[in-house]
Amino acid sequence: MKQKLLIGLAILASSLTSQAQTPGKIAQTAQVLLPNGWKLSPAGTSLPLGDLPLNIQLSTSGKMLAVTNNGQSTQSIQLIDPKNEKLLDEKVVAKSWYGLAFSSDDKKLYASGGNDNWIYVFNIANNKLGTPDTIRLAPDKWPKNKVCPTGITVNKADTRLYTVTKEDSLLYIVDPKQAKTLKTVKLPAEAYACTLSPDEKTLYISLWGGDKLGIYNIITNKLSTINTESHPNELLLNKKGTILYVANANDNSVSVINTVTHKTLENITTALYPTHLTGSTTNGLALSADEKTLYIANADNNCLAVFDVTKAGSARSLGFIPVGWYPTNIKMLGKKIIVSNGKGFTSMANPLGPQPMLKTDNSGYKQGAINSKEQYIGGLFKGTLSFINTPNPIQLKAFTKQVYANTPFNNAKAKTAPGETGNPIPRRMGEKSPIKYVFYIIKENRTYDQVLGDMPQGNGDTSLCIFGKKTTPNHHAIANEFVLLDNFYVDAEVSADGHNWSTAAYATDFVEKTWPTSYGGRGGNYDFEGTRKAAYPRDGFIWDYCKRAGVSYRTYGEFVTDGNPGKASLKALEGHYCKQSPGFDLNVKDIKRVQIWAHDFDSLLAINAVPKFNSVRISNDHTSGQHKGSISPTAAVGDNDQAIGQFIEHLSKNPIWKESVVFILEDDAQNGPDHVDAHRSPVFVAGPYVKRNTVIHGMYSTSGVLRTIELILGLPPMSQYDAAAMPLYDCFTATPNLTPYITKPAQVDLEQRNVAVNESSKRSAMFNLAKEDAAPDIDLNEVIWKFVKGETAVMPAPKRSAFVILEPKKEEDDD
Repeated sequence: MKQKLLIGLAILASSLTSQAQTPGKIAQTAQVLLPNGWKLSPAGTSLPLGDLPLNIQLSTSGKMLAVTNNGQSTQSIQLIDPKNEKLLDEKVVAKSWYGLAFSSDDKKLYASGGNDNWIYVFNIANNKLGTPDTIRLAPDKWPKNKVCPTGITVNKADTRLYTVTKEDSLLYIVDPKQAKTLKTVKLPAEAYACTLSPDEKTLYISLWGGDKLGIYNIITNKLSTINTESHPNELLLNKKGTILYVANANDNSVSVINTVTHKTLENITTALYPTHLTGSTTNGLALSADEKTLYIANADNNCLAVFDVTKAGSARSLGFIPVGWYPTNIKMLGKKIIVSNGKGFTSMANPLGPQPMLKTDNSGYKQGAINSKEQYIGGLFKGTLSFINTPNPIQLKAFTKQVYANTPFNNAKAKTAPGETGNPIPRRMGEKSPIKYVFYIIKENRTYDQVLGDMPQGNGDTSLCIFGKKTTPNHHAIANEFVLLDNFYVDAEVSADGHNWSTAAYATDFVEKTWPTSYGGRGGNYDFEGTRKAAYPRDGFIWDYCKRAGVSYRTYGEFVTDGNPGKASLKALEGHYCKQSPGFDLNVKDIKRVQIWAHDFDSLLAINAVPKFNSVRISNDHTSGQHKGSISPTAAVGDNDQAIGQFIEHLSKNPIWKESVVFILEDDAQNGPDHVDAHRSPVFVAGPYVKRNTVIHGMYSTSGVLRTIELILGLPPMSQYDAAAMPLYDCFTATPNLTPYITKPAQVDLEQRNVAVNESSKRSAMFNLAKEDAAPDIDLNEVIWKFVKGETAVMPAPKRSAFVILEPKKEEDDD
């Protein structure tokens, strides 16, 4: 009988009263507070790895452990001595993605070559990796052939190699000695991992994009499938091959499958609380040597869940172990637990130390950052390898307590937000709010310091402010007239995950693990705004939640494909979008976007049909860099500023203003420097129930904005992240002020074009500006900096912290 096992640990619910947070390293507990409000306190010892280690594999002898680093910057294959916890060798590779397998004699290591569409074959001698040979799976690399091998496994005789793919959804059966593909088998969806049964007669395949397990009979060449939960990824067989564990990333669960009967015995729920909310991101599995204990990596909970699986079908929760940021894989060596942490961690005594990212780009197209090897947490986010001795029951109890202390989410918060009675923002779903209409504007890629760093009442750095009051008079006026928030952080790194975090309070493991490939110039499409089902959260986006709740909604350019007219990228948006409102297109001025919105809004207002939720794309602050002939960066941001001002003015002069609120944020903050953290970004809130002339230093996030919107509209949380996030209660007052907003005139030439021919314009000419972030983020920001400051000016390096620190400030009123 299929059953759902919930972790039943008695945990006291945290207080629901709002308390001041102190971001940064907490000296008393050695925790590190992340920009999203979650904390880290990794157990064990550690070893620095490369950028985004997605997979680790132990050799048959256990003397070597291989790591594949698949991030946006330098990609590499590393060889580790797991006993002595030291690096043996490292080979930088052009492309890689997840797949790793040792030959049974430990003499060869096979690794996926990603969108080069081949398998690397490394000969191993004296604990060193030789120059790799390659097994080609396709005649050409991306984009001519789209393959991208993912999981790899080989038989004991090293005569057959099996690899599955995520771009052409095939199983490739290869003769590794002849470097020849013998057969391909079509799979029903994108694949992640594959593993052979002990008798080598069956291959199990996780169908990542299909919510199924593929079972390939090697003898009969037949493929069958059984259902799993959402986003199956990692696979683990017991020694006898009778039990298969399948991690389901989108479902916070592990399916336990009897391989004889092909029946699911149970689904183990790995979340910290009994919850249906996605957000644990289960994606790593390991069994103890006696196979009585199962360790499960929860990537987005930054922990391992530990279960007693002595009796198959009757798993029992034992507790949790704190690890680093976004654990991706686990292996067991004797009693040592080995964990790859995809985004690393820090225990540095000086968490405000600089973290520069160096980048070379000789082609003008994104090639990925090249991080100097001596930088432990330099670059985007360096991964780490944790070594943890198997805890005894007392130690595990202490670890479990620590994991709960690191976690802001709990079921009480999901039901009742920690707000204040009488605030216009309700505390519970279904409570009434005087605000009826939400307008949610999503912009592109700016940091706080870039735009608002010149506001003396906020925590800004004027030296980094290149789009100050002269360029953005309306951004400054809105912050002055309503609320200035100087401690707001986006949950994303780039637009790929940014548009997901901004509309679902979550980015799936598919999004998190694939965007670094395309952002590193290593092939792959921009499939992150509704154009690929594998990227979808299990329960959809905010528009899906509106649809299920009967809340009217409409989108203007957000999750709309290019074209005139555009098309909705999601089924839920069909019939709920403005066809004239363009998607991402830097050739369309933001002022024009607002004119299109205003015309549509007025027509709906005339028939009393304005939707309760309106998502609006106003995105030219992305800029085109110094691309010759394009609108200059200053003009592009100035256009964006005028559009924002005109939007709020138009709304504020209409009768529904009295029941409206406007939220404005960036999808990410990747294209700019900030003296606090690269996630810090401007956010704006405007409306009659929004406080006036107020500065707020409280820590907020993208998910907190979404939680605020949900409470207004009567929607449930979409993930553990928005359920845990602090709503923006401090921005609101129960006494409305209906004073309309008046647009501040532009102080820069909105028609200014890039005319200079210089090194920056030449670099800009190589940028792909047809899609968000198709141009290299650091390069684009550098040419913008040089446009504003001068061609010889040196741009400060962006700060990519895994933590945030601010001196706590008392909230004040500027009146």
